[in-house]
Amino acid sequence: MAEHAGQDGKPVELAVYDFDGTCITGNSPVLLVRHLLLHRKLRLAPGIGIGFWALFYKLQLPQNESWVRSQVFRAFDGMPRQEADVYLRGFYDEVIEKRFRPAADSSMRSHAADGKVVVVVSASWDAIVARALERHPFEYQVSTRMVVDERGCYTRQVDGLPVEGEEKVAAITRFADRRFGAGRWRITDAYGDHHSDIPLLEMADHPHAVTPDNPLERRAKVAGWPVLDWEAREERAGYYTYG
Repeated sequence: MAEHAGQDGKPVELAVYDFDGTCITGNSPVLLVRHLLLHRKLRLAPGIGIGFWALFYKLQLPQNESWVRSQVFRAFDGMPRQEADVYLRGFYDEVIEKRFRPAADSSMRSHAADGKVVVVVSASWDAIVARALERHPFEYQVSTRMVVDERGCYTRQVDGLPVEGEEKVAAITRFADRRFGAGRWRITDAYGDHHSDIPLLEMADHPHAVTPDNPLERRAKVAGWPVLDWEAREERAGYYTYG
């Protein structure tokens, strides 16, 4: 992986992307729950509870992000991390890869060609986003991790906080300070689809609202941020992510 340092005293420039709903069509945690239920890796009762969480999330109601992740990880509780990560990587290959937006790939390549460091920051799980990193033109990822016990097995406890909302700002700041040095980086471009991405977008010189929900679209119009309809681009190109 390439080393980065500011040139002539200038800070390292980052282009930062949300994952679910921005880089991909759909929501990977919701899709993972469907996958686990279909393959009988998750019992129906927690699946129903997670379904209500997804509904409330869609309705833009406050949610306990750590709780829902603990429910999903019932499927992996006590499983060796390596074994669970293999399953999650396979889930990405089977379900998520076909949903990765060509427009996201194109945008990332353009920023990388301009010498910017491309980073994905996501509330989804580390193993899923790390698999996407192997296949797409971003260089780093910052995502939600689960606690691993002394035996090397996953627990149902989130390691810290889910990388959602204000925590995206905190997580990208910790990452960039550690990687490039405090005060030696800045976010030039940021992309998000959900109103919870607003704190991240406000960090950027050039925020972009991608196929936004209604609150983000209103905020973008007030602030004069570009609104990008990447779903429409997929339809015009004959690219289908469902099925």
